[in-house]
Amino acid sequence: MIPIEHYIVLSAALLIIGLMIIIIKRNAIMVLVGVELILNAANINLVAFAKSDPLLTGQMMSLFVIVIAVAESAVALAIIYQVYRHQQVSNIDELDELNG
Repeated sequence: MIPIEHYIVLSAALLIIGLMIIIIKRNAIMVLVGVELILNAANINLVAFAKSDPLLTGQMMSLFVIVIAVAESAVALAIIYQVYRHQQVSNIDELDELNG
């Protein structure tokens, strides 16, 4: 049986890596990857704390977070694609206006 501390350390590591990617990288796709890592860190915490709870609330919340993350990724990738198609820029700092 794996102690809950291991899950918390793994989740904290994913959170820190995701935050560092968002802060350091300027590419829109990499920022999206950082957000996904942060959501996965939250999922690990939800499932780890649900191990001690006899109800399946943590797993259900984790499943909900995964579904929301997939929808968020699809919308964000569509927006990034349209911005790149109109302005030929994928770097966040180089975007000067939203309408082309």
